[in-house]
Amino acid sequence: MIRAALLLLATLWAQVAAAQEDVVLGLSQNRVQINARFDGSEILIFGAVKRETPIPDTPLEVIVTVAGPSVPVAVHRKDRVFGIWVNVETVEIDHAPSFYAVAASGPIDDVISHTEDLRHSITVPRAVRSVGSEATDPLAFTVALIRIRREDGTYSTLPGAVEVDQQTLFDTSIALPANLIEGAYAVRVFLIRDRAVVSDFETAIEVRKVGLERWLYNLAQEQALIYGLLSLVIAVAAGWLASSAFRLLRG
Repeated sequence: MIRAALLLLATLWAQVAAAQEDVVLGLSQNRVQINARFDGSEILIFGAVKRETPIPDTPLEVIVTVAGPSVPVAVHRKDRVFGIWVNVETVEIDHAPSFYAVAASGPIDDVISHTEDLRHSITVPRAVRSVGSEATDPLAFTVALIRIRREDGTYSTLPGAVEVDQQTLFDTSIALPANLIEGAYAVRVFLIRDRAVVSDFETAIEVRKVGLERWLYNLAQEQALIYGLLSLVIAVAAGWLASSAFRLLRG
């Protein structure tokens, strides 16, 4: 009975301690518009730590993550069958952010513990999940997807990219690539002491197509037949114009 009471007291104290530090966050922009000239963007994420008690003795570490909308992804393994490369095994990754960046105030393994990483799904491997796969080695497919997306810049880990000043102010910048998909991009901030999360905050950046891109996207989604016919007409017209120009140049 006494042990249970002590455990409850320790839990309540941990919650009170965590509540003593809160995040006040700011973004350089909370809306990204994609048009024909869009070639990527950079988001400045900055904030401060609000507290009503003196600054603790243990150093403050900060991790910032930005995650794009998650959609299932099919990952294939190819092999030679009778001299032809074919898909021999496929795994569907249930939860794979279309974009994921992790910025930290130091090396990830030094900043946060493995247990806290599992609890909050912070690092890239924790953010990508495959559940219920019947493949012989489903983890290999997840690792392959992460490797591919790291190579094309869609996934990134940025140790030391968060600047922390006087254990109160912090800032970092996250580069968003040109091939963004529409949706809400979740921005999470974690305050960490002794490799444990003491406070966290979440907001979102809205990414939307605008102008002609918005119209074409809506047309493709809502009027697929008309979109297909329009694409065919444009392709035929472009081919005819190119052929006519070639004949004029030869003549």
